[in-house]
Amino acid sequence: MKNRAAATAAITLTALLALAGCAGTTTGGGMDNMPGMGSSSSASPAADVNSADMQFTMMMVPHHEQAVEMADMILAKDGIDDRVLSLAEQIKAAQGPEIELMESWLEEWGTPMGEMDGMDHGGMMSNTDMEALEGATGVEASRLFLEQMIVHHEGAIEMAQTQIDDGENADVVALAENIIASQTTEITTMEDILATL
Repeated sequence: MKNRAAATAAITLTALLALAGCAGTTTGGGMDNMPGMGSSSSASPAADVNSADMQFTMMMVPHHEQAVEMADMILAKDGIDDRVLSLAEQIKAAQGPEIELMESWLEEWGTPMGEMDGMDHGGMMSNTDMEALEGATGVEASRLFLEQMIVHHEGAIEMAQTQIDDGENADVVALAENIIASQTTEITTMEDILATL
């Protein structure tokens, strides 16, 4: 499984490098005007963005979207532990704005999301996993949500660490650092809640 994911990542990186090479680079400051926002309106990737920045951002958007979907599922159920409901709200509040920020970066860089279709995203739930969560009720739903979200967060942390190691753009690296800090704390909270359900 790891070999297939690594091969897929290598192919994607090659495509991204080709995209960056064909598009050229901007001559302006890129993302200097506002934290997390670019200043150029061209379709070229900013000069301070490398393939690792683009890969991380394109992978993390659907990763976050699934976390929000999972949170919405659990929030719509009856009989869910109040601590789980609070955590789900916290996840939505944090990851919703991060999705918008990352989408703004992708638009700025001229990088379409479709290029990452079929890519393995660390910790993502399968359709079967999502159906199990949708069908679960009460304490079992609370437990399943926590178990799945721990795995989901662990995948995000791994992706974020790769970004810190390989990325170039300071804003994207800062987001990765924030993801590691916040989701590590949330994993501890989820493990504590699981132990008492």
